[in-house]
Amino acid sequence: MTIQQDKISIWFIINPISGGKRKGTIVKKIERHLDHSRFSSSIYYTKYEGHGREIAGRAVQENIPLVCAIGGDGTIHEIAGELIQSESTLCVIPKGSGNGIANHLGIPKKIKKAISVINKGIITRIDTVAVNDAFFVGTAGFGIDAVIAEKFSNDSKRGLKTYVKHSIREFINLKPIKIHIDSSQKKQTVEAFMLCIANTSEFGNRFKISPKSSVTDGMLELIIVRPFPKWKGGLIAAKIFGNKSYRSRYIDTISVKEGKLELSKNIAHYDGEFVSAHDTIMFNVIPKSLKVMILDKNRLYI
Repeated sequence: MTIQQDKISIWFIINPISGGKRKGTIVKKIERHLDHSRFSSSIYYTKYEGHGREIAGRAVQENIPLVCAIGGDGTIHEIAGELIQSESTLCVIPKGSGNGIANHLGIPKKIKKAISVINKGIITRIDTVAVNDAFFVGTAGFGIDAVIAEKFSNDSKRGLKTYVKHSIREFINLKPIKIHIDSSQKKQTVEAFMLCIANTSEFGNRFKISPKSSVTDGMLELIIVRPFPKWKGGLIAAKIFGNKSYRSRYIDTISVKEGKLELSKNIAHYDGEFVSAHDTIMFNVIPKSLKVMILDKNRLYI
């Protein structure tokens, strides 16, 4: 007589508005491609801001082994916060505007292929970042990217076109902010168009602000984009898209484990989600604090 193993429970949490794309086919593809001989699935749709966090928190309380975020970086941000330092594993089906975190982890954009990552079941632990009383998984930004995140969050339309629209408008009126950096590696006050704390490599859409970042090295990168002539904006963007941001004379990189920032303008984004930041930002890496399901450890930035 054979003993049948209990199936592994997985909760799929779908953000229906992320990326400005309809999510109607996702459930059908989950039904078609998920290995139902191994997994028992439940589907949840988020209905308001913070709802994904509530569902993920309940999953942790109920010891659900796998929690899948279906959306973009903001959806991952909301759900992952409840999974940090828990035994629940984050899975991702990327359906956002930029998908920077999923891109770094090597998660395919095609739903069928993303589900195959779950079926394969390779789990590893990655670093996350504590920042004052909050956290993030991928990147935090102060400067133009935070302003763009604010405009994007208040726009009724989502998607890449909306993000590009606000990026162009804010670049035209771009002014630097003053930031004091205090870390074991360096203390300095700088004027910058942008400062990014990077755990992963990109903001999204292959815009790799920190191509050498790793999510398993216990380190963070401070990326400082100093003021530059606006006519050079296209050249600098080309370096970033070409994974050569570190070669620009206007971009400095500092590797740190922790530090403090003092800001002249207290707005920020964490994983693309706009927040009203404190004037003083305390941050530190939390090594190996989040379990994630990935395609292949050899393709992970390690």
